[in-house]
Amino acid sequence: MTSERERADNDSPWKEILEAYFPQAMEFFFPQTAALINWERPHQFLDKEFQQIARNAEQGRRYADKLVKVWQIQGEEIWLLIHVEIQAKPEDDFAERMFSYNLRIFDRFAKPAISLAILCDTDPTWRPNQYSYNYPDSSLHFKFGIVKLLDYQNRWTELEKSDNPFATVVMAHLKTQQTSKKPAERKTWKFSLIRRLYELGLAEKDIRNLYRFVDWVMILPKALEAEFWQDFKEFEQERAMSYITTGERIGYERGKLEVGQTIIVRLLQKRVGELPQEVKKQVQALSLEELEALGEALLDFTAMGDLLNWLQAHLNETKN
Repeated sequence: MTSERERADNDSPWKEILEAYFPQAMEFFFPQTAALINWERPHQFLDKEFQQIARNAEQGRRYADKLVKVWQIQGEEIWLLIHVEIQAKPEDDFAERMFSYNLRIFDRFAKPAISLAILCDTDPTWRPNQYSYNYPDSSLHFKFGIVKLLDYQNRWTELEKSDNPFATVVMAHLKTQQTSKKPAERKTWKFSLIRRLYELGLAEKDIRNLYRFVDWVMILPKALEAEFWQDFKEFEQERAMSYITTGERIGYERGKLEVGQTIIVRLLQKRVGELPQEVKKQVQALSLEELEALGEALLDFTAMGDLLNWLQAHLNETKN
């Protein structure tokens, strides 16, 4: 099965879907906070402000963050920090990091942010929602809101009935986890979830946005992906709704390939040094499956010769 590492920028679809449907995300995951907000006034994503308080060393971690300015119904401005934790395993310092970001926002901008976290891991017992310390003359207790996607396993019927975009997001996430070693079952669920978008009667723009999320997270092996795409084309033809075109699909595949090439080149340069232009061209000519194989092999590389030997051996295999 295709390696999960192929989607090293797994946070990207989360960031995109949060930006596209932020009010719906708040209403779906954090209804009490959403009830405070005047959604008739435009919300604003504070990406530059967030970059000022985020540590550079943390940029490669598997999570998505959004700092957002909204307006309360009473007319007051408030800031929301939405954190999506995509790590497969729980983090010991998670609560401390949530407090640290909240403190940095207050320190730099004099704004008390409402901190909220969406936890995507598979450990039902990991539910960090506070950071505190307590001494005789000084104490602190910081609480933040959390949602555990795993909890929606027992609310599947509720998800199926919902037309909120994040019901689809949660369903795709859960079925991706449940079918990690069952590619055929994943293909069935992937088709079912995308077909559901059409059955809900969603607008074309919403179908495209949610299709992109589902397609990105529900990775399939190449052969099954081809089967899925053929089934999907037939489904759209039957409904006379060609929302996702072949050209768009090819362009999307090319985009994923370019992401994989960029990541592998960076890893190689850290491992064996600056790549000669000719070698870089050879790497960029590899397919997604070939890049995946190189990604596994490069962990054992110690010098440029190891890469050249791998490329030569791969070239010989291709010829044979």
